[in-house]
Amino acid sequence: MVPNEYLPSHLCEIPNHWKRVRFLDVMKVRQGLQIAISERLKEPTATSKEYITIQSINKADQAREYVDTPSHRVICNKDDVLMTRTGNTGIVVTGVDGVFHNNFFLMDFDRGLIDSKFLVNYLRTNRVQHLILTKAGASTIPDLNHKDFYSIEFPLAPLPEQRKIAQILSTWDKAIATTEKLIDASKQQKKALMQQLLTGKKRLVDPETGKAFEGEWEEVKLGEILKIGSGKDYKHLEQGNVPVYGTGGYMLSVSDYLYDGDSVCIGRKGTIDKPMLLSGKFWTVDTLFFTHSFNQTTPQFIYQYFLTINWKKYNEASGVPSLSKSIIEKISIKIPILEEQQKIASLLTAADKEIELLNAKLAHFKQEKKALMQQLLTGKRRVQVEAD
Repeated sequence: MVPNEYLPSHLCEIPNHWKRVRFLDVMKVRQGLQIAISERLKEPTATSKEYITIQSINKADQAREYVDTPSHRVICNKDDVLMTRTGNTGIVVTGVDGVFHNNFFLMDFDRGLIDSKFLVNYLRTNRVQHLILTKAGASTIPDLNHKDFYSIEFPLAPLPEQRKIAQILSTWDKAIATTEKLIDASKQQKKALMQQLLTGKKRLVDPETGKAFEGEWEEVKLGEILKIGSGKDYKHLEQGNVPVYGTGGYMLSVSDYLYDGDSVCIGRKGTIDKPMLLSGKFWTVDTLFFTHSFNQTTPQFIYQYFLTINWKKYNEASGVPSLSKSIIEKISIKIPILEEQQKIASLLTAADKEIELLNAKLAHFKQEKKALMQQLLTGKRRVQVEAD
């Protein structure tokens, strides 16, 4: 670590050899092009550029749109830094090539003074994001104007330090990106496994015989193999150790329980397509059904099967989505013998645990990077820069 001294700043303390500047001092921003949908091209031409909007960035599979013969002032390259200025304000975008929408600021700055990756990381810090959102206002459509953006402070470190800091943070970015890809791949693998195992297309090995399970699956109604319980109000209960769940998940803990055991819960009202598997003592509110008294099946198998059901198809309301006990009880599913169900559930549960571990790893990486950003981008933790 390098010894450090600080100069005061209303945003943060910075090393005395860094400069405290405002964006106005080190860059200019320009807005993109607002163009009517009717004037956008659906196919590229020799003189067109892709139209970059926040929607096209967020939805990779969305049909591309193009702008013919655009002005150079609204063209961005992959190494440019863009940031949304209205609506979902403060989203920082890089690595895109085309004509950028009026919703973006493009930042013009001296690359010999500011490292673009250092700038991107600084813009994404919690403190700067909060400042951007505050300056954009709390109206129906937040809007960050030039003056307010220019007023934001920027810790101008020597360029070699900026590059070193950006290099360190990019290591975490790579770890995060790699883990996200692993999560996506694991989810796709589990989805494929569910399609095979829960339809009987793939049969697992019966440990008793050493051969694949055989026999037809039996078609049953859910009401024949389980019972559905209703959640209740918890407000009369004292604080305790029993978790209370709603359609959004855990809410708080109380002193009594509604059910004790393994159960699959499904929303009665509101979020009706997010089943959850609970165990032990718990309480559910009145918008969440729980299941019990399983016959010829297991909660673990039913949970995996519930994940494949299109619950919105059974919605009974035109407003807030709703399910009823009677509708759920009438849903028909096909099930194998209990032993095969247990094998299927065990395999799919193992896949879920792998995804959970990867999600925990991803959260750890993001938290570590966040803490490191707060230290490195303010100079609280210094970096060693090799002499030329």
